[in-house]
Formats: sequence, C-alpha cells, structure tokens
Amino acid sequence: MSQTTQTQSLTLVQAVRDGLYGEMQRDEDVLVMGEDVGENGGVFRATQGLIEEFGEDRVIDTPLAESGIVGTAIGMAAYGLRPVAEIQFMGFIYPAFDQIVSHAARLRTRSRGAYTAPMVVRAPYGGGIRAPEHHSESTEAFFAHQPGLKVVIPSTPHDTKGLLASAIRDPDPVLFLEPKLIYRAFREDVPEETYTVPLGEAAVRREGTDVSVFTWGAMTRPTLEAADELAEEGIDAEVIDLRTLSPLDEEAIVESFKKTGRAVVVHEAPKSGGLAGEITATIQEEVLLYQEAPVKRVTGFDVPFPLYALEDYYLPEAARIKDGIRETVEF
Repeated sequence: MSQTTQTQSLTLVQAVRDGLYGEMQRDEDVLVMGEDVGENGGVFRATQGLIEEFGEDRVIDTPLAESGIVGTAIGMAAYGLRPVAEIQFMGFIYPAFDQIVSHAARLRTRSRGAYTAPMVVRAPYGGGIRAPEHHSESTEAFFAHQPGLKVVIPSTPHDTKGLLASAIRDPDPVLFLEPKLIYRAFREDVPEETYTVPLGEAAVRREGTDVSVFTWGAMTRPTLEAADELAEEGIDAEVIDLRTLSPLDEEAIVESFKKTGRAVVVHEAPKSGGLAGEITATIQEEVLLYQEAPVKRVTGFDVPFPLYALEDYYLPEAARIKDGIRETVEF
C-alpha cells in the first residue's frame, strides 16, 4: 500500500522557515545566524520559533556586521558545521562581498580540496514592496559571475523548501536569494516531510511552441500571466523558470529554443550586464541555426532602483512582458 504524503498550505516565507526547521532537525550541524534571527524571528519572520526549538547555540543573533556574519560562517563551515547566514536585505550584502567571492567561493580551490565551505547565505531580494533605499536590490549577476559559488532563486513555496534543503546539503557555498515581493503573495501545498529539489535544473512552468520565455524569482508570476493572456491571441509561449542561475541549466535553455526558435528573457535587474545577456550568448553559441528572431530582453532599467511610486514603472509587469513577446513572435 502506498503511503500518502501529508502536505501543508504554505506561503514562500513559511516554506523558508519550514525548510530550515527540517534541515536543523535532520542534521545537528546545521545552524542559523544573522541579525535578529533569534528571539525576533528575523525581519520577515523566516526564522520565527527556531530559537525556542533549537536553542541559542544553533540560532545565533549576531552584531550588525555583514562581513563578520559571513566570515564567521566560513570558519564554521571549514571546520564541519553547516551554517545558514541571513543577510536582512540583498542591499546590505555588499560589506560581505569580499568574504563571499574571495574566500567562501575560493576555499576549495585555494586549499586544493582540503577544505570546503558547505554554507548558505540567505537574503531577501528584489523590489515591489515600497521599501527604502538599499532594500530592493536585484544584483544576482554580481554573484553568478563568480566560479565556486552557486546562486539559487526560487519562485514557489514548494521549490523554496526543496531548493533550500539542497543548498544546505551542498558541499560548497550557495547564495539563496528569496523574492520578497512574493513572500506572502500566494500559498501552495508543500510536503510536511523533508525533500530536495536539485540545484542547476530549470522548471518548465508552461509548455509552448511559439516562443521561449526565460525568467526566475518574482518575475515568474507576471510572465505566466502574460503567457496566459497571449494564448487568447493565438501566441503559445513556453515559460522556463531557471531557478538556479549558477550553474545555469543550459540544456533546458537549448532544448526549449530548439522547439520555438524565439526567446524572451525577463528579469527585474538592470539590463546592462544582467543574466539575460548570458542566456542570449548561450543561445547564440549553441542553437544559432534555429533562431527565427532577435532575442528580446524585458528587464529593469539601467538606473538605481526607484523609490515608492516609480517602482511599478521600473519592474517588468505583464503588459510590458506581453509587448516583448509579441515583438519577438511578429518579427
């Protein structure tokens, strides 16, 4: 007799908390650290209740010093622990940039395999919540450029829990970026038991034949909305949620493009130097002879993230995504 998997209806931020709880329960070497992650439960309550369950030795409130948080986590990881360091907002991560790219990402090669850094750096990222300056960054391309560092961005509660478990169990450092715009935007059935979703594998969110649309994080929902609305006009868009930006699932990109011959890339980061350029280059190098139209980028603009009223003009939304898809299909 098959055993029925018990599920629970969770938001994305609840799935973060559930994923942390499951891994801390499974492996006593897993610990959580960061500013206000203990008694306060984190700025978005992603760690709420963990200190009561696991104690102050495994849920550690740190000083307001991002370089110190990540640097300490590297030392812990090198000596056998599996720390999960929280940075309150991606815009606060830059003091720790040197620790992440110069030390965590290089520890395996620097020590010729004698040491690794099995650690996760979590950070809410992206705009759309009317936050002050430095709270709406989307600079994932900075980190995807660094060999030795994995970059993961979920878009659903189910994937969040499974990808976080995979990140924590990975032998090397993972930057786990959580799209805070959709932290509480919707719920999804998530298994109560622990499980993993593989890193480096994209998900086909919508099958289609006319154009491939590649996206991730909070932009997945407006992209799917645009695709569904365009279906009424006779345009059949395939939507690929990349989920992991480093390493990129090049096979998924290539196979989808072979089918459609057209591509649109949607991300909220600025256009210049964004991951859309890397995806476009992959298409040019691997499947140029299938190409029917120029690859279109629907992205944020090359300006600092705007405040308040202008956020809706900056972020790609369904109408702008639809225009990009139409332009590509009608070329």
